[in-house]
Amino acid sequence: MIDIRNLVPEWVRTLTPYPPGMPIEELERELGISHSIKLASNENPLGPSPRALEAIAGALGNLHRYPDGSAYYLTRRLAERHGVSPEEILVGNGSNELIELVVRSFLRPRDEVVIADQAFVIYRMVVQAAAGVPKIVPLRDFTHDLDAIGERVGPHTRLVFLANPNNPTGTIFRRREWERFLAALPRHVIVVADDAYADYVTDPEYPDTVRLRGDGTVPIVTLRTFSKLYGLAGLRIGYAVAPPPVVEVMGRVRQPFNVNALAQVGALAALDDRDHVRRTLEVNAEGMAYLTAAFAGVGLAYVPSAANFVLVRVGQGGRVYGALLRRGVIVRPMDVYGFPDHVRVTVGLPAENRRLVEALGAVLAEAGV
Repeated sequence: MIDIRNLVPEWVRTLTPYPPGMPIEELERELGISHSIKLASNENPLGPSPRALEAIAGALGNLHRYPDGSAYYLTRRLAERHGVSPEEILVGNGSNELIELVVRSFLRPRDEVVIADQAFVIYRMVVQAAAGVPKIVPLRDFTHDLDAIGERVGPHTRLVFLANPNNPTGTIFRRREWERFLAALPRHVIVVADDAYADYVTDPEYPDTVRLRGDGTVPIVTLRTFSKLYGLAGLRIGYAVAPPPVVEVMGRVRQPFNVNALAQVGALAALDDRDHVRRTLEVNAEGMAYLTAAFAGVGLAYVPSAANFVLVRVGQGGRVYGALLRRGVIVRPMDVYGFPDHVRVTVGLPAENRRLVEALGAVLAEAGV
């Protein structure tokens, strides 16, 4: 057997990989169940934008061609949408690739990155894989404590990651906190504002990080995705809005043809699918109201969420997850995030939400809760 342990850098050797889920078909076969529902990955329960599907079908005949390496049309449409120049847009293979591009572009070994504890686990993983040093700041009331994060920034800090709404808690920080935070930051730091769930937020004090950029001296990289609102998670497409010099540097380390042709075509069409967007937001609002009322009705504490998922305290989260799984209801256990007593539930279609509530009630009754 080949032994490569001495060839692997320590920061990679000690890295805990992201746990992938099993295909639903294999899960059902293994557990002997059928007709399961997946409320684990914050996907759009309505499915993809119909306009995107139509556009993708029309582009299938060109799959022998390489995709547009500059995402020319999508870049310009996004620039128009946000009121910025095309030089301020970079399209990526999901927002995950853009997170990696920021780190690879601006982080040197042993540089520090400030990250909230119990924020999106990918931040910490990517930083460690690049030999960076994550500086972890506890959440306050399940959300980012911007004052504490700002205090943790030091001379060796290069990046700060902020998720708003935060995954997995669904909480937000507001405009006044954001502006105070930016005003106090030193100029050698880049802020990554991960706004993947921004489209679901209705709070009027939610900060638009594309338009609210302080005095412009602190570079801000805003991340958005087509995976949630537009239902295109399987295409892996997202984008960054950032100052042109930042976009130019990230573009240097970006792989050629990083975004496939069908993703570009689908995303461009989905942007104009207003009916799909409207129905998605309606289904989410109604489903969130139903789920939170049901949780409160049986005495389960939950974190009020501005996104399309909710974190609910159920006791032994891993055990409840397994019991729900055997009933064909897939949610996300939260041990990896440091919430062992919680599960994260994606808002589904009305019938899916009802099935979850019924199954959860049965599981808790069996446990004597």
